[in-house]
Amino acid sequence: MGVIFGGLLQARSKMEMCEAHGLSRSICLRRLDRRQCEGCLECDSFSLSLARGFTRHPASWGMGNGEKLFHRAKWSYNGPDGEHNWSCNYPFCGGAFQSPIDFQTHLLRYDSNLPPIQVQNYNLSTNEQLTLSNNGHSVQLSLPSHMYISSLPHKYSAAQLHFHWGSSNQLTGSEHTVNGKQFAGEMHVVHFNSDKYPNISMAVDKHDGLAVLGVFIAIGEFNPAFEKFFKYLNGIKYRDQKIQVPAFNIHALLPSHLDEYYRYDGSLTTPPCYPSVLWTVFRRPVTISQKQFLALATALYASYAQESATVPLHGNYRKPQLADNRVVLVSFKDGLHGILSAASPFQRKQVIQKLLVGDLADLADEGLYQLLPKLSPQSGNDKKLKKTKKQEHWSQATQKQQWLKNKVPSNSGYSLSVGKNTPTPWNMGTFDTGKEMCFVSLEENVMHQLERYHAKGLMVETLKEVVFPELNLRSYLHCRSDLDLQTIRKLIQGRSRDEATELEQSLAEAMLKKMRRQINQHKNPKMEATIGHPEATVPKDFNSALTYHRPQRVEWED
Repeated sequence: MGVIFGGLLQARSKMEMCEAHGLSRSICLRRLDRRQCEGCLECDSFSLSLARGFTRHPASWGMGNGEKLFHRAKWSYNGPDGEHNWSCNYPFCGGAFQSPIDFQTHLLRYDSNLPPIQVQNYNLSTNEQLTLSNNGHSVQLSLPSHMYISSLPHKYSAAQLHFHWGSSNQLTGSEHTVNGKQFAGEMHVVHFNSDKYPNISMAVDKHDGLAVLGVFIAIGEFNPAFEKFFKYLNGIKYRDQKIQVPAFNIHALLPSHLDEYYRYDGSLTTPPCYPSVLWTVFRRPVTISQKQFLALATALYASYAQESATVPLHGNYRKPQLADNRVVLVSFKDGLHGILSAASPFQRKQVIQKLLVGDLADLADEGLYQLLPKLSPQSGNDKKLKKTKKQEHWSQATQKQQWLKNKVPSNSGYSLSVGKNTPTPWNMGTFDTGKEMCFVSLEENVMHQLERYHAKGLMVETLKEVVFPELNLRSYLHCRSDLDLQTIRKLIQGRSRDEATELEQSLAEAMLKKMRRQINQHKNPKMEATIGHPEATVPKDFNSALTYHRPQRVEWED
């Protein structure tokens, strides 16, 4: 810890020296020592934040879902700094594998191998003290690292828990939704991969860094476990206020059925939005009384105590994000009708192996399309998602024009996803899912490349193109995504054009057949409604809501 504070003081002293000599901040940043930040695999998040000139405050470590770990820019849920502008300063917020999502039935895959969630040391002694704080975005309760999840491939140690909720006149504030149904609130218990990383600060920007337990909150009976700290809310009314509270049994905050849950790959739901979270969201909600909910929704402010204009802290939830070819594994079957079962990891490894070295013609004949994206309708109520897809097509065309305008050479290493000669993105090289992905380092490298061609405005789109194929492949191998065409194209680079073209044609024909079948299915009035939660309902107006991922025309390289 002394090394960390020493590095922070050294960086501040360098900055002050620059300012004293009249140097601009940008010149000063280039003079900071960046040697420790080179290389994705050895990336040190804290050293990199110093090199980039981000001032890091100890109170913000692990804040929210790791939120605002680096103080780059102000953000909020509404207004000019609201989520529609997050990606301006936090590019991953406009990128791939974002959270939360809507658990729509067509995304669900039953996995009989999902074990009940097991947590250890959650029953804390009242002799321990926990820090309850208002960080301006949520209520946060610190947790000791000897609490951990023991039912995942790695040991994930607890860091903190926090909440998202609606307002006094809007009793809907959960981030995840079930077939469009939003609950009153949602609790997130944040854990970090302590087998690989020493603390949450080092884990937050790694692809396998975090695991979050999500708990839906519904209005119902009084909950004595939540009252253990709700009764102290008046002590943290304003931003950055914190108090010490006696520890208690954290397990009592969780639902009684820890064997029923949704599992998927996602991100922090707040800036910087790194796609570093393995999400487990329990199917059954816990309840709090309406009085308890109103206490949470009305007692707190997002503004500082000294500010004359107070800003209420409520409505602090992010809207559902695009599925990005992800699927949601579920550990339960009751109440679900006709959902698919998850494919085996072994089967998926075989598919990847055939894509790399097998006969692509045979692979097409065997029906690879069954493991590709399902062309499924999106919710008609989610206008934001439709807009995002339209913007995506526009951004790709605009991106190509921008490259031409800036005279980016054809061998620059950028992938445009358009045009006949699509070079390989830098930092992609050959897929190696055994290596660590460091998102801070990736962002730094992308920015460096864009600055060379004066194309910083393409940061969000370019970063997504670099990150998505590898995230998609990793998630696919864990049965939590369908394989995307962009990823397939990356995998078969170097194969002959004839083989690649034949595979593309086979996929396109299969996907069109699936699309026609789905259109006919949703026009059938006798189609059964399928549900993922006892209280959730499927959107009724399917015909007006049908939007499909069209099979994209892909130009193959030798």
